[in-house]
Order: sequence, then C-alpha cells, then structure tokens
Amino acid sequence: MSVTYSDILAATDRLAGVAHRTPVITSNTVNQRTRAQVFFKCENFQRSGSFKFRGAYNAIAQLSDEQRRRGVIAFSSGNHGQALALAGQILNVPVTIVMPNDAPEVKKAATQSYDAETIFYNRTLQKREEVAQSIADDRGLTLIPPFDFAPVIAGQGTTAKELIEEVGNLDVMLVCCGGGGLISGCAIAADTLSPNCQTIGVEPKRADDATRSFYSRTLQTVEHPNTIADGARTASLGELTFPLILEYVDEMVTVSEAAILRTMLFVWERLKIVVEPTGVLAAAALLEGIVSFPDAKIGVIISGGNVDLKEAGKLFTKATAKEKSSQRRPLAPEMS
Repeated sequence: MSVTYSDILAATDRLAGVAHRTPVITSNTVNQRTRAQVFFKCENFQRSGSFKFRGAYNAIAQLSDEQRRRGVIAFSSGNHGQALALAGQILNVPVTIVMPNDAPEVKKAATQSYDAETIFYNRTLQKREEVAQSIADDRGLTLIPPFDFAPVIAGQGTTAKELIEEVGNLDVMLVCCGGGGLISGCAIAADTLSPNCQTIGVEPKRADDATRSFYSRTLQTVEHPNTIADGARTASLGELTFPLILEYVDEMVTVSEAAILRTMLFVWERLKIVVEPTGVLAAAALLEGIVSFPDAKIGVIISGGNVDLKEAGKLFTKATAKEKSSQRRPLAPEMS
C-alpha cells in the first residue's frame, strides 16, 4: 500500500509542537441515547479549524528547499486551502489556492487571511484539478492535492492515532468521508493500534460515490452533489484512497441532509461546540441510529468547525421549523 503506519509515525514527529493535540469529549446524554460509550475527537479545535492542517503541514514539511522557494498550489472547497495557507505561512512557503467561487465566505476569508493567493473557478464549468495543474505547470509550483496524496493521508492518520492513544482500544470508529484522505489515514492507524476496531465511513446520501465504490469495488463518481456538507462534495475517491479504503475500512453508510442538520443542531446545543455540516457526518450515523453498537466503545471523528455563523443560523431555523412541523418535541439543552 502507498501509505503505512510508519508514515503516520513520521508525520507525528513532524507535527509535534505544531499541530494541536485536539480534545476528546464525552456526553452522558449521547451514551444513554446510543447505549454505548462514545468518544468525540474534536478536530474543530485543530489549527485552521479542521483535521486538514495535519496533512497540509506534513506535506509541505517534506518538500525540498527549491520546492519551498517556488511555492505550492492546491485546489480546495475551503478546509484544505485554509490549512495549506496556514502551513505555508508557518514554513515561509508561498501558497496559491484554487477555490470554487461558491465556497463558504468564511472559508474564503480565512484562506486569504493566511496570505495565500486565491484563484476562483466556476465548478459547473471547470474542473478544479485541471485549473490547478495548469497554473502549477505555468509557474513551476508543487501541487498538493487535498486527499489523494501520501503525505496528506499520513498526516490525517495522526487524528486516529491520538484518539486511540488517549482512550484505548475501540470497538468502532466512525469517520466522515469526502475524498477519503481522513478515513484512509485513520483506518490505517486503527488497524495497527486497535486491530479489532471496525472503521466505518460516513458520507451524505447526495454524495454517495464512496459508498457505491466500496460495495461495487469499482470507482464511482457523482458530479456536483447538492449537499450542505461542502467538504464531501468531491466527485470521487482517489487513486490512492480508493484501494486504501477497500483494504482497511469495514463498512460505508450514508446520511440524509435532514439527519446532518439535526445532528449539527444537537452537537451545538448538547456538546457546546461549533461544528460544520461535514464535521457531523460521523456523529449523524450514530445519533440517527443508522449504525448501532450497544455496549460498544465508539470513537467519532468531528472533522471540522469552519462554518459561517449566519448560514448556520439559517440552517438551524430550517431544522427547527421541520422539527416543529413533525410535532417532535425538542430536548432541552444540557451541559455534557
């Protein structure tokens, strides 16, 4: 395989003292609701607001002096762009980010605040990979993809490594899936550190290419999926992540847009943490009962918290309206 646990160990050394060792939180309410022991690994507290910083920094840190001098480029819907921009700022490497013009404003602003050059494209008319590669060729920049790149995958794997080191062996680990970088790295780490752990990937029903690929064992695509989980709008898994998922992941499931909204509202209210729609995909599968493991020890990766607060308010209003219309009584907030 293209990435091994030794690569994750090397990434751990590079990230030491740079990346945050993010907190793991628990909730009695969640444990009672799921009849399990649940541990949330909160990557929304990571630098740049998501797990993406781990892979971005690990990738730039391995470049040659000449590559660093010329600079790097990436295509990203937001979180990878922010992470790479921050990593470049720390390591004094020029960064260019190709972003869709409809990316969340909060992610555009954050990427630019880290001194990255941003180039916008129309996702319905252009392919981001082609735009970024063309600029890379013209300027002599090193392309660092958001998920299908071995140093990025290894960096993301440190997320699960930290979780298991802190809480011990897991029975189940739930991880969101877009392009597959996070779940690939986490599944490799779990395979080594907690070999009896089942790794389950979660993606939106409207962007179910990874789930269909996993069960058909043939790479599937979905063009321009209309999901609020913008970090999971990738068209397909990659040449590296697809075989890694087939090798190390045990199951793939999907969640509806309504489930994402309900879970996002629940996490904000009950766990008291700011999360984005993509960030709650793994939690949604558990809290909505799509997967159920009574008496199990379960790790859940909260992947990020980069969300426009105004847009979040609109989403919550929508979710609350639907809740009232279905005559479901909302639970009162409770400290966890």
